[in-house]
Amino acid sequence: MPKFSWEARTRTGGVQKGVIEAASTNIVEAQLKKYGFTNISINEQVKAFSIKLPKFGGGKVDTKDLVVFTRQFATMIDSGLPLVQCLEILAGQQENKTFKDILYKVKESVESGSTFADALGKHPKAFDQLYVNLVAAGEVGGILDTILNRLAAYIEKAMKLKKQIKGAMVYPITIMSIAVIVVGVILIFVIPTFAKMFADFGGDLPAPTKFVIGLSNFLMKYIIVIIAVFFGIITAIKKYYATAGGQKKIDRMALKAPIAGPLIRKVAVAKFTRTLGTMVSSGVPIMDGLDIVARTAGNKIVEEAIYGVRQAISEGKTMAEPLASCGVFPPMVVQMIAVGEATGAMDAMLGKIADFYDDEVDDAVSAMTAMMEPLLMVFLGTAVGGLVVAMYLPIFKLAGTVGG
Repeated sequence: MPKFSWEARTRTGGVQKGVIEAASTNIVEAQLKKYGFTNISINEQVKAFSIKLPKFGGGKVDTKDLVVFTRQFATMIDSGLPLVQCLEILAGQQENKTFKDILYKVKESVESGSTFADALGKHPKAFDQLYVNLVAAGEVGGILDTILNRLAAYIEKAMKLKKQIKGAMVYPITIMSIAVIVVGVILIFVIPTFAKMFADFGGDLPAPTKFVIGLSNFLMKYIIVIIAVFFGIITAIKKYYATAGGQKKIDRMALKAPIAGPLIRKVAVAKFTRTLGTMVSSGVPIMDGLDIVARTAGNKIVEEAIYGVRQAISEGKTMAEPLASCGVFPPMVVQMIAVGEATGAMDAMLGKIADFYDDEVDDAVSAMTAMMEPLLMVFLGTAVGGLVVAMYLPIFKLAGTVGG
């Protein structure tokens, strides 16, 4: 079925754009008029040539799709369109088939009498607990459009933070992978040729050359065992991390790691303050907010610390007291939260802390990348250069003997 891009004016005078699948332009125009749009402009989209590769393991909802949906939904609700009609329009223009199916199911649930939040809660792979709880607060308070805009802003900032962390990990992993592959190829395919040539020459070989040839022989003989052991260790670590005790120990080690530890702590603080601040400003009760934040912390130590804060608040204490005693959050964060509690501006203070730590994470990632780049290049050059020099030493020795 063809797709039509449209642009129209809403009842409030705003301009709305979108894409709808339909049999003809007349059907699109009739549907948009039914929703109260005027000054409608419709253009059929030209199909671009593309090759679609099969998807394995089922589709998933991309974060960008979720942000776009949330922004558009907020605009349409603010324009006065009924909830069901908003869902129908946005589902019709959604290119991600998995997300399209989910939106149609949400629409059907709402039509059957469910609240919007309950309908979203049936699809946790697309809409997490934070999303569902904020929407529920928006529905109760009659400020769904405001809540959706806050959600979109939160998701965008969370996505940016995630990209920063991935960016910090991709570079060293890429360089290390290249180094392992290059060294492996040299040891398996190049060194044996040199070893055979040196055996034909006879004579005693330099110690570095003997070491490299021995390493090559060991690798060729036990390559399958080495690969099996490597994957066995990875699997064992994953299984150990799946246990409560294992996860706690590994997460504690991660927070205390020399280089990565401070970065992980900053990320945890930024995520905690951003998520809790968004929920508090949206009217979600502090106890419910802390429960959701704890479950989405991503680190067992941080999770237990947040649950400790929640327990202390239920006993009548302030938030700052247990935050200070848990040892996870920096003193500055504790003091700013204490000020927020005293002044009644907790949501604003949490937002300021989150903004500050977002910048801190950005600076830490940049500093880490700048520091690791020369170290990794030196490592790669030393590994490959050392192998080359070790294999050319006998040739230099032979050339010196002949020259003498």
